[in-house]
Amino acid sequence: MRRYILPVLIIFSMLAFSCAGRKNKAAHKNIIPEKDLVSILTDVHIADGLLALPKINYIYLSGDTLTSYIDIIEKHGYTKDQMDRTMRFYFIKRPKKLVKIYDKVLGTISEMESRVTKELPAFYANKEVNVWPGKQFYSIPDFRGQDTAWFDFPVDFAGAYILKFSMTIFPDDQSAKPQSGVYFLHSDSTGYEKRIYFPPVNYIKDGRPHNYEITLKQDLPAPLRLRGWFVDQEDQAPFIERHIFVDNIDLIRKFL
Repeated sequence: MRRYILPVLIIFSMLAFSCAGRKNKAAHKNIIPEKDLVSILTDVHIADGLLALPKINYIYLSGDTLTSYIDIIEKHGYTKDQMDRTMRFYFIKRPKKLVKIYDKVLGTISEMESRVTKELPAFYANKEVNVWPGKQFYSIPDFRGQDTAWFDFPVDFAGAYILKFSMTIFPDDQSAKPQSGVYFLHSDSTGYEKRIYFPPVNYIKDGRPHNYEITLKQDLPAPLRLRGWFVDQEDQAPFIERHIFVDNIDLIRKFL
């Protein structure tokens, strides 16, 4: 964390010294109180992180991020000149004190990070977050005759999930007992595999769409993959004709 806020202090020091000649000596006069300085530098550090995000940085088309720092100073009730004077004083007269102020800033940010980490699960407790990365629909047969409604992708999260989708099984589908076949797979460094299956769902074969939900809780360690068929093919006879359509697919993550 030190490597992020240190450039911010350097920016202010450059700003301060560029606005002052050699004949101007730093004096302990009209400088920003330490408590407020910690608050300002904390906000500057947060702003510096936000400005690294493309969507936020895009707002500042001119690329003059220094303007955003000056806005922070003024929001705290001080001026750019007062900040220049304060930084000049600490760099010239109290460099060790500046390090202690810097440590307080880091401590404040660490406390904020810890609080967010603790509160984040509660914040999302009643929220539905769709993390499905696969296709939006599956059709068998498809125009190329290659779709199998199979999916396989990595996931890096533990917790509770709800797989929601709409399934249509047409009357001419030859599956003996169409049902889902979805599971989590964990492979360790030795190649040993462990699977946790979603409870299978038996489908209605009447040519009309029906909505289904499958719920699973898992705590397997990474690396982890979500695999399976919307219509399980492991226990089906080979070369049978299938006629299905799957859409409205959501994989809802529930924070525990």
